[in-house]
Amino acid sequence: MSQTLRSVVDERGFEALAVDGMTKEDIRSTIEEVGVVPAIRVTSAEDALFVAEALAQVGIPVLEIAMNVPGAIDLLSHVVEHAPNTIVGAGSITSVATAQQCLSAGAKFLTSDGLVLPVVEFAADENVAVFPGAFTPTEIIAAWNAGSDFVKVVPCDAAGGDRYIRSLKAALPDVPLIAAGGVTQLTGFNLISAGASALGVGRDLIPAEAIRLRQSRRIQELARRFLSFVDNGRIQAAGQNDSAG
Repeated sequence: MSQTLRSVVDERGFEALAVDGMTKEDIRSTIEEVGVVPAIRVTSAEDALFVAEALAQVGIPVLEIAMNVPGAIDLLSHVVEHAPNTIVGAGSITSVATAQQCLSAGAKFLTSDGLVLPVVEFAADENVAVFPGAFTPTEIIAAWNAGSDFVKVVPCDAAGGDRYIRSLKAALPDVPLIAAGGVTQLTGFNLISAGASALGVGRDLIPAEAIRLRQSRRIQELARRFLSFVDNGRIQAAGQNDSAG
C-alpha cells in the first residue's frame, strides 16, 4: 500500500474514499494497491456490515460477498448502502443473470470461483471490474483475453501455492494474479513475493467466531498481518527482480 493511502488510513480511516464516484480503473488500482480481497459467506447483513467496518478502519476498504448463500443480493445491497466507504463486490457468480442483479444492487466488482466467460464479457461490456477464477494456464489466458482486470488463481494451494504462482508469472508476466484458496498467515508472504498482485482471503482473515463474538480487534490484527505480508512480499519480489535484471 502506498504511503499516501497509509496516511489516509492512519489519520481518517477511509472517510475520504468516495466509492460512488470511483471508476473501474479506480476500483482496480485500489484493489491492487491494498493487495488483500477479504471474502465472506454470511447470511446476516449485520454480520457483513460489522466485517466491512472493522476492515476499513485498518486499511482494507474492500469486501467480497459470496452470492451462494440465501438472501445474498439483499445483503450486498444493505452493505453498499450502509458502508459507503467500502468497495463492495460480489463473489461466487456463476451466471450473467446473477451478475446483473449484483450490479443493480450496487456491486463495484464481480468475481467467481471458476471461469465463466459470459460473466467476464458482460462485466467488460458494462465497464465493471472483474476477476474470474481460473486454475490452468489455458484458463488464465482465456480469462485475460476476455477482458479480466485480474485473474484469481483458485484453489491456489492445490497446485503448490507460491511455486505455482512463480511458474505462472514466469510464463505470463503481464497477467495480474490474485492468489486465492487456502491462503493463510503461513503462505501470504510467499505468494506475494512469488508475484501475486493480491491475496483473496476468507476465514484466516475473518474467522466465523470473530464475527459471532463481534471481535473487531481480532479481525483488525489479522488484517494488519496480511497487509504486512503484502508490503514485505512486494519488497522481496522487487529485490528478486532487481537481482534477476
